[in-house]
Amino acid sequence: MGGGISGLAAAWFLRRDAPPGTRVTVLEASDRIGGALRVSDLAGVPLDEGAESLLLRRPEAVDLAAAAGLDLEDAATTSAAIWTRRAMRAVPASTVMGVPADLRALATTGLLTPRELARVPLDAWLPKARLGEDVSVGRFVATRLGRAVLDRLVEPLLGGVYAGQAEQLSMAATLPQLWPHVLEQRSLLAAARASRRTAGAASGAVFAAPRGGVGRLPDAVAALSRAEVRTRSTVRELRRTPEGWALTVGPVRDAQVVLADAVVLAAPAAAAARLLRREVPAAATELTQVRAASMAVVGLAFSRATVPTPAGSGFLVPPVDGRTVKAVTFSSSKWGWYADAAPGTLLLRASVGRLGEEATLQREDGEIVDLVLADLTDALGITDPPLDARVTRWGGALPQYAVGHRSRVERVRAAVTAVPGLAVCGAAYDGVGVAACIATAEAAVAGLLRQSQS
Repeated sequence: MGGGISGLAAAWFLRRDAPPGTRVTVLEASDRIGGALRVSDLAGVPLDEGAESLLLRRPEAVDLAAAAGLDLEDAATTSAAIWTRRAMRAVPASTVMGVPADLRALATTGLLTPRELARVPLDAWLPKARLGEDVSVGRFVATRLGRAVLDRLVEPLLGGVYAGQAEQLSMAATLPQLWPHVLEQRSLLAAARASRRTAGAASGAVFAAPRGGVGRLPDAVAALSRAEVRTRSTVRELRRTPEGWALTVGPVRDAQVVLADAVVLAAPAAAAARLLRREVPAAATELTQVRAASMAVVGLAFSRATVPTPAGSGFLVPPVDGRTVKAVTFSSSKWGWYADAAPGTLLLRASVGRLGEEATLQREDGEIVDLVLADLTDALGITDPPLDARVTRWGGALPQYAVGHRSRVERVRAAVTAVPGLAVCGAAYDGVGVAACIATAEAAVAGLLRQSQS
C-alpha cells in the first residue's frame, strides 16, 4: 500500500517476479499517485515539483525508467556553486558530500578564510577516533576538520539532500560510502580520499531525467505494473487473518475491507507506525522515532529577454548565512530539452525549508515567493518579476536519519520479517533518493517471495 514511487515499484516487481495470475492492488490515500514525484506546467512548460533528477551511478531508477519505456537524457551541466559570504564559490570537485579529500582544491574556492583553512590539516595529527556503531556527521566533522568545513561545505550539501541539520544526522546512514573508511582511517581527509578511490574516478554524466521531468515516472511505472490503483483509499487498519491480511480502507462511515495474501507497506514512517501498532508493535515503536522535515519547492519562470541565463546547474546556500533559500537549480541550463520547449523562458527551482524552519513554510505562497526573489536579487542580480511562480509544499517528506538509524532499520525489518506476508519499503529506511526507494521496494518484494516459497 502506498502510491509513491516505492509502492509503484513494488507493484512492478510483484508483476515481474510473482507467479502468473497474481493480483496486485495499490492503495493510495491521496487523490494522485507519485508521492514526492510530480510534474506540472509553469508558464506553459512542464517543470518538476519534487525530485528532478536520477543518479546514474545507481542502476535501480535507470533500469525502472527503461522498463517503463522512458528514455533518459543526461543533464547538460552539473557544475554547481555554493553561495556564501556574498559570492558564488565553486563546489570543490574532491569531496564526499562536502567532506574534503584535497586541500589544494578546497583552498582555490575561497569557501574558507586562510585561518579556517589552516585548521583543516590538523586532522591528520589527531588520534584515531574511537567510534561505536555510529556518530553525528556534524559533531565529527567539526571536531576533525573545524566548524568552517561543517558550516560552509557539509551543511549545504547534506542539507540539500535531507533538509536536516548535520549535527543530528547519522554518518553511517547519510554517508554510507564514507563510513567504512572513517572506521579504518585515522584522518577524515584520508577517509574521504579512500572513499573516492573505492568509488573510482567519475566519468561521463552524473544525473539524468526523462524528457519532460522525473514526475512522468510514476504514471509510467503504474502502467507497466498493470496493478489496480485506487486513489483516495486511506488504509485505517491492518489486521492479520488466518489466510493473510485484512485492510480497513476508506472513511470511517463507509469503510471497506480489502483482503490480501501479503502486504508491502510503502508509507512514511509515521503512517507505517500507525498501521503496524497492532500486529508488529516493536516495529511501530522504532518507526515513531524517525522524525521528518518539511520543505517547499518554488518554481519560477522569467523572460530570457530581460534575465540572462546563469552559468552552471545552480547553487547551494549554507544555513549559517541566514538565507531563505537552501538551494537553487537553473532548470533551463541543467536540462537541454527546455531549449526546445521554452527557448524564450528561463526556469528556476528554489528549495526552501529545513528541519526547524517550519515557520517559513507556514507563510502565504506570495510571501515565500517574495523571500526567494529577494535572495535571487542578491545572488544573481535578478530584479525583474517572474512570468509565473508556483509554490509546492512537501510536508514531512524527508525522513531524518538520526544517529543509530541503521540499527533502528535493522530492528524494524527483523520484527516485520518475523510476521508472514508483510514487508516494508520507502524513503524511511535506506535513502531518500529515487533509486534508493526503488531498491527498498525490490528487496521487500524479494523477501516476500522467498517467504512464500519456503
